[in-house]
Amino acid sequence: MAAAVGAEAKPLIKVVAICGSLREGSYNRGLIRSAIEISKSSIPGVEIEHVEIAELPMLNTDLEGEGSFPPVVEAFRQKILEADSILFASPEYNYSVSAPLKNALDWASRPPNVWGDKAAAIISASGGSGGSRSQYHLRQIGVFLDLHFINKPEFFLNAFQPPAKFDKNSNLIDAKTRENLKQVLLSLQAFTLRLQGR
Repeated sequence: MAAAVGAEAKPLIKVVAICGSLREGSYNRGLIRSAIEISKSSIPGVEIEHVEIAELPMLNTDLEGEGSFPPVVEAFRQKILEADSILFASPEYNYSVSAPLKNALDWASRPPNVWGDKAAAIISASGGSGGSRSQYHLRQIGVFLDLHFINKPEFFLNAFQPPAKFDKNSNLIDAKTRENLKQVLLSLQAFTLRLQGR
């Protein structure tokens, strides 16, 4: 069926999603799966790819060659470089970001910094404050990396507060939370296009 006259398709933006938890049953991984589902079903112009960070070695500049990095690091950096924006799912470990996430941030910041001038959003599922402290630390790190985070809406999910937010497979099942997640993605889409002047 032909598109309606005057209807304009939104330009495609490529979003890389990064989970700070390596655990297969992580609720934050569940948030990323839901973000991918939501973007495919109801947000035209947004394509989200979940990029794993588990295989990245711990940062050690002795592993760097003359203008080169280990192959797994090169591949990760290329994914970030090609993305229009970043979606972080950041659990809270001891009031801060997880070690694997900090490691990924550091590898991709090695000269030349591939995070620079990209739009970003943070979502988190945790107990207590829902991961808010990790988000604020991630925002601080982002200042040096030249990442531009959306400010609203914020997304802190207390994963253990009734009603149930996830099923036994860590899939997001709460309708209100899914709608909140959709609003984050819409905000990230709009901010990305604005930053790029599109």
